[in-house]
Amino acid sequence: MANEPQTPRNSDTYDVIVIGGGPAGYPAAIRAAQNKLSVACIDEWKNRDGTYAFGGTCLNAGCIPSKALLESSELYHRAQGEFATHGIRISEAKLDLAQMQKRRASIVRTMTQGILALFKAAGVTPLTGHGKLLAPGKVEFTASDGKKRTLSAKNVVLASGSTPIELRSAPFKAPEIVDSWGALEFDAVPKRLAVIGAGVIGLELGSVWLRLGAEVVVLEALPEFLAIADQQLAKEALKHFKKQGLDVRLGAKVTGAKVAGGTVEVTYTDAQGEQRLSVDRVVVAIGRRPYTQDLLAPATGVQLDERGFIKVDEHCRTGVEGVWAVGDCVRGPMLAHKGKEEGVMVADLIAGLYGEVNYKVIPSVIYTAPEIAWVGQTEEQVRASGRAYKTGVFPFLASGRARAMEQTAGFAKVLAAQDDDEILGVHIVGPLAGELIAEAVLAMEYSASSEDLQRTIHAHPTLSEAVHEAALAADKRAIDNINR
Repeated sequence: MANEPQTPRNSDTYDVIVIGGGPAGYPAAIRAAQNKLSVACIDEWKNRDGTYAFGGTCLNAGCIPSKALLESSELYHRAQGEFATHGIRISEAKLDLAQMQKRRASIVRTMTQGILALFKAAGVTPLTGHGKLLAPGKVEFTASDGKKRTLSAKNVVLASGSTPIELRSAPFKAPEIVDSWGALEFDAVPKRLAVIGAGVIGLELGSVWLRLGAEVVVLEALPEFLAIADQQLAKEALKHFKKQGLDVRLGAKVTGAKVAGGTVEVTYTDAQGEQRLSVDRVVVAIGRRPYTQDLLAPATGVQLDERGFIKVDEHCRTGVEGVWAVGDCVRGPMLAHKGKEEGVMVADLIAGLYGEVNYKVIPSVIYTAPEIAWVGQTEEQVRASGRAYKTGVFPFLASGRARAMEQTAGFAKVLAAQDDDEILGVHIVGPLAGELIAEAVLAMEYSASSEDLQRTIHAHPTLSEAVHEAALAADKRAIDNINR
């Protein structure tokens, strides 16, 4: 089917229509076009200045701008102290937040415009406005000028993404109480900042503004830090965050946030009772929910679950002929790379090709310093499964490359089955953990054993040797770890 000619069409008829141009939708559109199908991609993202842009939350207000600020703020932080250790003397590092924000905006603009270039090269038709599924094969398109028309397609891919969850006790009220997007666009460093939620987004945003000079308090309702992560990893990360000055308060349930005179009075309860906190700004980062507003007409047959996610099977079929759904609006982790692979899978399946996503080996990364990354099962999950296992841990303190970089915090950890030695999970907290985890993902994709990692030659001196040594440590055969 992939080599068949495109369906003869007018401007309103396509083989595939993708609703949503974020990291799940735009790859689906491009891959479908690569498969010789006629494709349109509808997206309604609108920036604060009124301009429309493809790329969804990830490129416009999430992954990309946050990493830009994380990189800039980390360099500023290092310049204030660490550079002197390297023999680089800076009399006074001055913060130019306006330039930092200008750089962030420039990167975002380049990336989002790049999607349009990719569309043009692939032959995808970009449509700016709102898409609504009327029935299988029928999509109502409302253009940015308000004009409506009905489009037809053999297949429709729903990739509508997600939106920040608003906290009832601390509803958004810009500029004092904002979501993650608002926290990326502060034009001044808050003297005191409260971040509600110690998840991926909360920790990254908290780190940015802490490095730039804010006093940051993170309020987390759960009693455990990073409950979704391996707890040995989480405890190590928390230790370093506290050492940096991040005030993380666990078991802290926010009960109210009142704006008065330019400050916010936050109330919360913890094990000691009711507490109060006065801050300049509040960032609510308690998670995201699927965005399906006005996406589905009543008679489409597409179903939502109790949490608002579009119901799909393992291949992202909705159960309605010719209707698929991918990314944040369906089950699974809300990660850009997960959505991208789902979009590619669906585009290949539509073309009659093979497509699959291995949900067991989706990596997670938190871009703090030290970085945090993992793939597969946590030690707690393996233990609960009852399967006999072994662990190997290697500290970056023993890594020559990490010492040369002045980044020795953290460790690499490998979990492997006791019976057949299959790698069950890899957890890294330390420098460039997000890059190092790729080796583990590839190894687990091929059901590698810890011995496979042990026998793989790693260049010296590199950070990747930490993963190698952790695999060796699982069999008590580490070379460079005195505590093996």
